[in-house]
Amino acid sequence: MKRLFSLFLCLCLSIGVFTIRALAAPEWPSDVSIQADGGIVMDADTGTVLYGKNMDQQYYPASITKILTALIVLERCDLDEMVSFSHDDVYNVEAGSSSAGIDEGDVLTVRDCLYALMLASANESANALACHVSGSREEFAKLMNEKAASLGCTGSHFANPSGLNDENHYTTAHDMALIAREAIKNPEFLAINGTRSYKLAPTKRTPEGGYVANHHKMLNKNESVYYPGAFAGKTGYTSLAGNTLVTCAKKDGMTLIAVVLNGHQSHYSDTKAMFDFAFRNFQSLKAVDYETQYRSVENDMTIAGMTARDSISLELDKNGRVVIPKSGDFADVKSTLTYDLDSQSPSDAVACIRYTYNERPVGFVYLCSAGIRSDTRTATPADAGGIGGPVPDGAHTPSQDGAGNPSPAANPASRDQTPAAPTRQDITTKEGTASSIRIPANTLTILGIVFSLCVIIAIVAAVKIHVKRKEEADLLLRRQRRLERLEDIGYSSSEFDRLLAERRVSSPSTRKTRRSRRKKSIFR
Repeated sequence: MKRLFSLFLCLCLSIGVFTIRALAAPEWPSDVSIQADGGIVMDADTGTVLYGKNMDQQYYPASITKILTALIVLERCDLDEMVSFSHDDVYNVEAGSSSAGIDEGDVLTVRDCLYALMLASANESANALACHVSGSREEFAKLMNEKAASLGCTGSHFANPSGLNDENHYTTAHDMALIAREAIKNPEFLAINGTRSYKLAPTKRTPEGGYVANHHKMLNKNESVYYPGAFAGKTGYTSLAGNTLVTCAKKDGMTLIAVVLNGHQSHYSDTKAMFDFAFRNFQSLKAVDYETQYRSVENDMTIAGMTARDSISLELDKNGRVVIPKSGDFADVKSTLTYDLDSQSPSDAVACIRYTYNERPVGFVYLCSAGIRSDTRTATPADAGGIGGPVPDGAHTPSQDGAGNPSPAANPASRDQTPAAPTRQDITTKEGTASSIRIPANTLTILGIVFSLCVIIAIVAAVKIHVKRKEEADLLLRRQRRLERLEDIGYSSSEFDRLLAERRVSSPSTRKTRRSRRKKSIFR
């Protein structure tokens, strides 16, 4: 029985150890590789980097630069404004570079220029748009760098609107993902970028109006590299940059951005590999469906020195999301409450909960004033009715709808997208706030140990009860067998009980005295 007890004890201890290990969050998936020198796949809703290869290394971007160019033009121009093409706009480009056939003296709308820019990658259109906005390409490049910095880009410098070779024109995979993330929030950008083909207005070379087609093969169902769910992106190539590619795709409730830099004719296969890896291994969760820790934070705040209690009620922003491995659980993330808000937060936000998974930033959700929502964020693809939206005149065969719903981004000036910006409101916590009563990080481990000990105690008690019952059963069995033998030789059960009673009365000391008396009588 001692050996049996020891075996049970060892088994229980082993169970306890495995229980504690099971409480640790699963490792971040990493089963993917690409041939390009640099690459990244990012979740658009949260800015979470799911995979990166040399993602902060600087490379030449080539024509994916035009995503930033289009974003700035859309923010500063009306689509019906007229753009004139100068001699310098048309001929100050590299020989053999991409063109839409627009000539000196042509006048097109900003809309036509953007379709030529994004679908045909027309360099003359990039030059004309830049001069239309800023007066010169050099001044427009300043806007590009300012915009990139505001989005959190830290490794980029842009020297022209087209992406043609220039030693001072470079970017990183992470920066390009941030730029694309901002661009797909703009419904006009999605409508233009997701279109298969578009008929331009008449020009000198094409009096009937020429067509431009989307060069991105992953958006075209007729191409072998078509990727279901892909809805936006831009191709690029120069002799120095190699193949570059930006692609956005949506599936299973996630919107992803993949960037390939300095590819070697593998830009499409690399993008597919990163998308497959991300969609296979990760899940996007709405924070409002799981977050419970900070529900009562409004009872513990002061705003500008005035108690928030009785004057303000908070609710979680329904757009907040968290991206974690499919093998993980929301309980695996850690949360931090901050009152430092950035310029991209909702106008009614008063705090932000940021989430990490094994110390990796994976999402956030804003705490907003309930009942007075006045969101001033840029419209998302969902607000515009998908990437197609109302198709402009002349557009043909738009690509797949469903560009996703990127939530407001925290300031992405750092890799974890969480730099502090000037606080929008004077908000501080009192003693006893939700942030001061957070559950310790090792709580789950302690609970696991307590549970294991309870299991051990229960098993030990069960073993003891089993042993006791077995001994009692054996005793009854022996008594029954003795009774049967006595009955065989003529004794009744009552006589058997009398014999047992006499035997109990005869203690070991009494029997010893009797044996010593018999010995004395013998020697006498």
